Amino acid sequence: MKKLLIICLSLFTFNAFAQQISESSNQSDNELKYRVSFPAIILSNIGDGGKRTNTQHIELHVKRELDAKNIVGVKFATWRLFQPMGIQWWDGLTDKIDTETEFYPGYLRETGIGISYQRMLWKGLFASVEVLPLYKTYLDLNDKKIANGFKLYNSYHIGYHFAFGKKKQFFIEPQFHCNVWHFDTNTPDSFKQLDNKWDSYFLFEPNLYIGIKF
Repeated sequence: MKKLLIICLSLFTFNAFAQQISESSNQSDNELKYRVSFPAIILSNIGDGGKRTNTQHIELHVKRELDAKNIVGVKFATWRLFQPMGIQWWDGLTDKIDTETEFYPGYLRETGIGISYQRMLWKGLFASVEVLPLYKTYLDLNDKKIANGFKLYNSYHIGYHFAFGKKKQFFIEPQFHCNVWHFDTNTPDSFKQLDNKWDSYFLFEPNLYIGIKF
């Protein structure tokens, strides 16, 4: 009788332990800790890559959720600038693109890999900061290299996370950025004369990110 009681107790304990493992495994399978996203603006660059105002922008984010509030990630980005980035909306940004009055005597290609931190504030509302060291290449209008340099590019974001799908694996994140670049080296004089006319920051850039969790 005693042995039977021990056997039954052992089987009950094992069954409870097995159920706990199974539940834990199912919870783990349903938790989508990683995410990949990109800004929708890069889709507008597909097509005529040789166009003067095509920024040839490519950007990809890979992030991991540490917990429900904190998300860290890696950012890869490259783009081609045809005029200074510090021209604000109220300075007539779109007008200057139309008139070409502030166009560089060539292009500035910037490429880098950086890090990001995203903090969920309330429901889908979030704030994030990104630090992106950039390697700069200055080119003339014939794509011949003029010089190389370095820029430290920081951006600050506020936005909202909307999730879709059966497991909420798809998402979009409309947001506004404020971009700052304090450290900027080895700019050729012909480019620097234009840069010095404008700010070393850009405020209130709207954007929409599209992503998937896994």
